[in-house]
Amino acid sequence: MKDNISALIIDYLKEYPATSSKAIYEALKPDVSFATFKRVLAKSVNDGLVSTEGRQKSAKYTLSKAYEILRAFDINTYFEKELDERKIKSSFDLSLMPDVLSQIDLFTEKELAYLKGLQQEFQKNILSLSTTLYDKEMERLAIDLSWKSSQFEGNTYSLLETERLLKEKETAAGKSKDDAIMLLNHKDAIDFILANSDYVVPLTIRVLEDIHSLLVKDLGVDRNIRQRRVGISGTNYIPLDNEHQIRDALNDMCDLINAKENIFEKSLLALVLLSYIQAFADGNKRTARIISNSILIANQYCPISFRTVDSVDYKKAMLIFYEQNNIDAFKQIFISQFEFAVKTYF
Repeated sequence: MKDNISALIIDYLKEYPATSSKAIYEALKPDVSFATFKRVLAKSVNDGLVSTEGRQKSAKYTLSKAYEILRAFDINTYFEKELDERKIKSSFDLSLMPDVLSQIDLFTEKELAYLKGLQQEFQKNILSLSTTLYDKEMERLAIDLSWKSSQFEGNTYSLLETERLLKEKETAAGKSKDDAIMLLNHKDAIDFILANSDYVVPLTIRVLEDIHSLLVKDLGVDRNIRQRRVGISGTNYIPLDNEHQIRDALNDMCDLINAKENIFEKSLLALVLLSYIQAFADGNKRTARIISNSILIANQYCPISFRTVDSVDYKKAMLIFYEQNNIDAFKQIFISQFEFAVKTYF
C-alpha cells in the first residue's frame, strides 16, 4: 500500500511540481489517513526522491535531482525504441558529480542493510579459511574476473581456456595474441592490487593511469588521458573531448569517491563514472571494473567477478547511465554480483 502511494506521489509531482502535501493528498485521495500519507511522503524525501522548499505548512514538494538517477527503470520498454528514437542526454553532465551525486545516497536503507549483511557473512567466512584456502579462492575469483571483464570487451577465450592461460601460460589454439595479452594484463592488474591493497587510497588520476597502463600493456592502446574525441557504439551519447575538461571530470570523480564514507557507494561510483567519463582512448570499462574492485579490496570487502552477468545486460545498464544518468540497472547488477561473490567464493 505504501509503495503504491509513493508511486502515486512521484507520478503526481512529475506533472505538478512545487505542491504542498495537503494539495497532493487532496488530489490523490489515497485510502489512508493524512498522517500516514505524510509519513510516506517523508520517506520519499529521506530516500532522496523528493525535495522540499519552505518549512512545515508552507513546504512545497518537488521531484529531486536525485530522482532521475535513482528511480526504478524499465529497461525493456526503454530499449524497444531504436537508437535514434530515444530521447537522451547526449552530452556529459558537468554538474552530475559535484552538485548531485555528492548530495545523495545511492542505496536505500533496505539495500544497504542487505549488502552489509553479506559483508558480515564474508568476514565471518574468511575467518575460518586458512591462508592457503583464502589465496586459492581469491585466485579463482581473479580468473573469473579476468575472463568476464575481457569477455565484455569481445575476448573469445572460454573460462577453461582462461584458467589454463593464467595458471599455466598456455595459449588457446586459434585465438588471437591480443586476447591472451588482455587476459594476462587483467591478472597482472589484479595481482598488483592484491599486493598493494592501499594503492587506490586516496584515489587520484595518477592511480587511474597506472592501472589503465597495466591493463592495456602491449595492446597498441594509447596510455594516459586521451587528447582526441571518441565515440561509443550503440549510443548517441558524446563524452567530453577536451583533455582539460576530462581531467577536471576525473578530479571531480576522485574527490567524490574519496569523500564518500560508504564503501559500496565508492565502488559503484568508480564502476559507472570511469566508463561515463571515457578518459582513455580504450580500456575505460576494464579500468573501471578493476578500480571498483580495488576499492573493495582496500577496505577488506569482498571483491566481485561479474561472472554471471550477461554481456548485453551489462551494456544496457551502462547505456542507461550514459543516456539518462540513471543508475538503477547498474546498481542491481552490483548488488547481485556482490551476493554471488560472497556465496560462491568465500
